[in-house]
Amino acid sequence: MKITVVGGGSSYTPELINGFLERRDTLPVTELWLVDISPERLEVVGGFAQRMVKAAGDPFTVHLTTNQREGVAGASYVITQLRVGGMAARREDEYLGMRHGLVGQETTGVGGMAKALRTIPVILSIASDMRETAPGALLANFTNPAGLVTEALQRYAPDVPSIGVCNVPITTSMKMLERLGFETSDYARANLDTLGLNHLSWHRGFSVDGEDLWPQVFEGFVAELKASDHPEWDVPTIEALRMIPNYYLQYFYYTDHKLEEQAKWPPSRAEAVMVIEAELLKQYAEPDRTTPPEGLMQRGGAYYSTLATQVLNSHYNDLGETHVVNTRHGGAVPGWPADWVLEMPCRIGAQGVHPLPAEPLPPVTFGLLAQVKAFELLTVEAAVHGDRKAAYQAMLANPLGPSADKVQTVLDDLLEINRKHLPQFFGGQR
Repeated sequence: MKITVVGGGSSYTPELINGFLERRDTLPVTELWLVDISPERLEVVGGFAQRMVKAAGDPFTVHLTTNQREGVAGASYVITQLRVGGMAARREDEYLGMRHGLVGQETTGVGGMAKALRTIPVILSIASDMRETAPGALLANFTNPAGLVTEALQRYAPDVPSIGVCNVPITTSMKMLERLGFETSDYARANLDTLGLNHLSWHRGFSVDGEDLWPQVFEGFVAELKASDHPEWDVPTIEALRMIPNYYLQYFYYTDHKLEEQAKWPPSRAEAVMVIEAELLKQYAEPDRTTPPEGLMQRGGAYYSTLATQVLNSHYNDLGETHVVNTRHGGAVPGWPADWVLEMPCRIGAQGVHPLPAEPLPPVTFGLLAQVKAFELLTVEAAVHGDRKAAYQAMLANPLGPSADKVQTVLDDLLEINRKHLPQFFGGQR
C-alpha cells in the first residue's frame, strides 16, 4: 500500500508518521511518499521521518519528492496538508483583515477567502493527477479551509473520491470524555452529534457505547461557564441555543471582542507559529532525534494523526466506524440542498463515506449557515474560473466581510497581495 502526503514538509508530518507506526498491524503501509515544493523543508522533515521509521524497525519505506505527479502515482490514499504561499501568506491574510477593520483569520472572513482562492486550484490539480495515475484512490483533505476545499473537490472532481477532515470534532469529543471521567483512549466508543460546516458547526448530542450522555455534558458545560471569571461563551446564548458551538463561531458571535484581541498584534497567530515552527525545524534536523519534540503540541492540530490514520484505517479495513467529516450529505439532512458539503457524522467503510441521517439545525443557526454556504459556493466559482464578479459577490455575502461600499477596495487589496498565487485572476479579467 502506497500512501502519499502532499505538503509532506509540514511541521505536522512527524505526528502523522507516529499515527501510521501505531497502526502498522492493521494498516499495512509499504510506502509513504512525502511530496513538497520546498526541497529544504522536505530534507529536514523528511529526513526526520525516515529516522523515526527506521527506529521503529522499518515497517515501511519513506520516499521524498518534489514531483507531485510522481508522488501521487499508484497511491491508495492521498492526504493533502499543504499551505499555498506558506506561513507568510497566512500572515498576509491576517493583516489584510486588520488593515480594513475586519477579522484577520486564516479560515474565516476575508483571510479564509484568500486562502481558499489560493488553495482550490492546487488541490484540483492533485485530484487531476490522481484521476490519471491513481484511479480510485481516496483523497483525504486536511488543508484549510477544509470544508470549502472539499466543496470544490466534490463539485469539480466528483469522480475522485474525497473527504474533508478537521481535528476540531475529535478534540471536542476528547474533552467531553474527560469531563465525564473517561480516558481519551476511549474515543472510539464515543459518538458526537454535530452538524454544520467546517469551523461553523454546532454540537448537540454525545453518547458513549450508545448511552445518551448529552444532558450531563451540556449541564456540566453551562456550570463551567457560570463558574468561570472569563467564560468563553456567555451563558444566555448557550442556554438559548441548547447546543455547544464550534469555537470558531466566536468570530461570528463575538466579532467586536475578536477585533479587540486583534488590535494587540503583533504577534498575530501566524507570527507566533513562525517562531514555533522555526524551533521545531531545528529540532527535527538533529541527527540523533527519532521522536517528535514536546513543542509539537504548541503548533495546534491536537489528535490530527489519530483522526487521519483512523479514518484511513476504517476505510481500508471496512470497519464502518462513525467519524465526523466533510462530504456532500446527499439528502441525509431533510430539506437542505442535497449537493451541499456539510461537516457531520458519517459511516466510513470500504464502500465509501456515508452521511448518517440528521435532523436539520433550528432557524437560529440555519440562517448563518446558509449565508456562509452561499459565500462558499461563490468562492469556489471565483477560484476555479478566476471570476472577479463571483469573488465580489462572495465577499459581499460573507458575514465577516466589509460593508458593501468597501467590498471592491478590500477585494482589490486581497488580489494584489496574492497576485503571484492567483494567476487565474490576472490572465484576463472577467
